[in-house]
Amino acid sequence: MTTKNLILITLLFSSSFSFAQNCDCIANYEWVKKTFEENDAGFQYVLKIKGEQSYADHNNRILEEVQNAKTLTECTPILYKWLKFFRTGHIAIQHNEQSQQTNSVKSKKQFSDWETYTFKTEDFKKYLDKKKTFDYEGIWETGTYKIAIKKEGDKYIGFIVESGAETWTKGQVKLKFGITEDKTNSVFYLYDHSAVESDNVSMTGKNHLQIGNFNLSRLYPIIENEPKYAQYFKSLNANKPYIEKLNETTLYLRIPSFEENYKRSIDSVINVNKEIILATKNLIIDIRNNGGGSDASYSSITPYLYTNPIRSVSVEFLSTKLNNQRMLDFINNPEYGFDDDGKKWAKEAYDKLESKIGQFVNLNDHIVSEDKKDTIYPFPQNVGVIINEANGSTAEQFLLEAKQSKKVKLFGVTTFGVLDISNMYFVESPCKEFQLGYSLSRSMRIPDFTIDEKGIQPDYYLDKSIPQYEWTDYVNKILNGR
Repeated sequence: MTTKNLILITLLFSSSFSFAQNCDCIANYEWVKKTFEENDAGFQYVLKIKGEQSYADHNNRILEEVQNAKTLTECTPILYKWLKFFRTGHIAIQHNEQSQQTNSVKSKKQFSDWETYTFKTEDFKKYLDKKKTFDYEGIWETGTYKIAIKKEGDKYIGFIVESGAETWTKGQVKLKFGITEDKTNSVFYLYDHSAVESDNVSMTGKNHLQIGNFNLSRLYPIIENEPKYAQYFKSLNANKPYIEKLNETTLYLRIPSFEENYKRSIDSVINVNKEIILATKNLIIDIRNNGGGSDASYSSITPYLYTNPIRSVSVEFLSTKLNNQRMLDFINNPEYGFDDDGKKWAKEAYDKLESKIGQFVNLNDHIVSEDKKDTIYPFPQNVGVIINEANGSTAEQFLLEAKQSKKVKLFGVTTFGVLDISNMYFVESPCKEFQLGYSLSRSMRIPDFTIDEKGIQPDYYLDKSIPQYEWTDYVNKILNGR
């Protein structure tokens, strides 16, 4: 089962523009609603749980908002809000690239009167160089933005130094926050300049700032991290898997994602370090913020965790003409990389699905499969997997399999909970402005063992009294019996 990572849905808002005929928000809403109702594998399941009346009330509320939406910018979040009635992940409204490019110029004009803060970068650096203490002031980076944060009175103002988004230009105010003894408040403006407010502003060490759910890394002034933060920052900023030795008895493996393009890197790291893995007593696998990807990406890890047959429950695919098209995509689109055997499987799956239109179809010959291996490695003897609230989809599938091993314990907090309804598929809207992302399959674990909206709980809960930068050290101590 391959599931796409869409825990943190990225809505690529475009700027204001006039819809073409029959492409207003009402028409787009009706198309999204009809397409989802007829094709999403989780629609009837959620409807049964929440009830027809709750759904009708939701539709009425959304319709009122849709009728007042005059632009694609206004319409997009409303369509996504409608989808969230069903679940928080494996759904998407994603603008087409051509639509974004067409409106990039208008985006700049739309926000041309946005609040700005004029301070030349070089002058700001000179100001920072004269300071004797380090605080929130500085030049920071998050995503495609470089932001200068300057204190004005009892408030901090963050303004754009460099932007990778057409909706933001140099000097525009991107964030604000204030901190007093009894109150903290912040506002962070998104791609479309909508505001996200929070009462959480904190700094870990001297170079990592968190504002709500947004993480910023200091670019200037350059300050050396304290040793106790170095390992945490390295793992937090990792964009590829790596392994390192913590001590004579413990290895640390960081895997930031299970996306398909990570598989080769994961396999390489595992293969290169095979001998040291098999000679070391403890292994820590840190998958914090890993939102999923492809189940195949973690296949090279499983043998080192194995102690007994691993049982995996199958999924059922909802057979509709639209859904079954994905099997033809596997065959006809080179981007999927299917070889002859893969294309043969896809053709057989397509024929089976087409023979049962309107039904849920298990493409396997069994409900539960067992992975039996010939070898149980004596080392690693203990495996601690570090998890957090941003783990979902394939990351959760990995955990369901890993925790069946007698070697494995989970450390951290409850995961996101988005696995039961899966296998994302994207279809283009009639006017080609955006794509609707929905799901083709439901797990046969339902209703006995559900993950969606619940998540997977850790064996060892790491509460807020243990700072996140100390999690690895905490797990290391537990695995070493200290």
